[in-house]
Amino acid sequence: MKLSRYLSSAIFFVLVNMPARQPFTALCQLAARSRLHDRADLHVHTTHSDGNYTPAQVVELARRAGLAAVAVTDHDAVGGVAVARAAATGSGVEIVAGVEITAEFHGRELHLLGYFFRTDDGPLTAALDRVCRGRVERFQEMIERLRLCGASLDLRDVPPPAAPEALGRRHLAEMLVKQGMAGSVREAFARWLHDGGRAAAPKLRLPVGEAVALVRGAGGVAAYAHPPYDCTVEALTELRDLGLNAVEADHPSLRASRSRELRGWAKQLGMAVSAGSDCHGPGKHAIGACTVSTEELDLLRPKR
Repeated sequence: MKLSRYLSSAIFFVLVNMPARQPFTALCQLAARSRLHDRADLHVHTTHSDGNYTPAQVVELARRAGLAAVAVTDHDAVGGVAVARAAATGSGVEIVAGVEITAEFHGRELHLLGYFFRTDDGPLTAALDRVCRGRVERFQEMIERLRLCGASLDLRDVPPPAAPEALGRRHLAEMLVKQGMAGSVREAFARWLHDGGRAAAPKLRLPVGEAVALVRGAGGVAAYAHPPYDCTVEALTELRDLGLNAVEADHPSLRASRSRELRGWAKQLGMAVSAGSDCHGPGKHAIGACTVSTEELDLLRPKR
């Protein structure tokens, strides 16, 4: 399963970068679409947070991969959903309203995926705005921490995301690489920006119970994004009792045995499953690398 996932990711990365309107390209894309026409990638980021693809590019890549649906799940932001839906008109790709909320559970960061909610819901958008304001303050604090570490950045190189509040550690890492203070994004994280690093500043995180209630109050469902390997069935039971609807049971860094375990726990606890590539742009986590079936997507939908 893991080898198959890597092969799928590599195949689709090649496919979406093949020259357009060439007979062989069309043949390959047709073959790929036949495999994914009943699949959905439920974890994709855009330029409205820390992704490198615009919402329109995400739609086009999902269409070329033959996906039935894709969820735009930017960090603490929902502005990309409407843009993606406009771009998807006539494409045959369903755009699932999504968000990845920065939350906290037992003192640790937990990422909560929200799906199918009303993007104009007042309490939810107010809470996300609060988290985003905290993100702006955090970004400024990390710039100052980097300066104290001897890595003063030229702020003219701050990248222009769709929203200033979307700036985060990855943007700082890219700036450090661009200005020659790190050889790669990975090195920038290793030296300064990893969790607990000298320049990393704490995030504003919503209590997970509050985050779940906000998503469900907006008519949506909540899923646990990429549970760590030390997540237990007891922890998942506690989260379910807080209102969690689903668990992300497949993502690029997950072993096949762990995926089966999470699916087993979800079935045991009466929960749905989600899956997604966690795509942030060009690279190994290609859109369509990890998916759910349309039947599993229907089970995830809110019961009206």
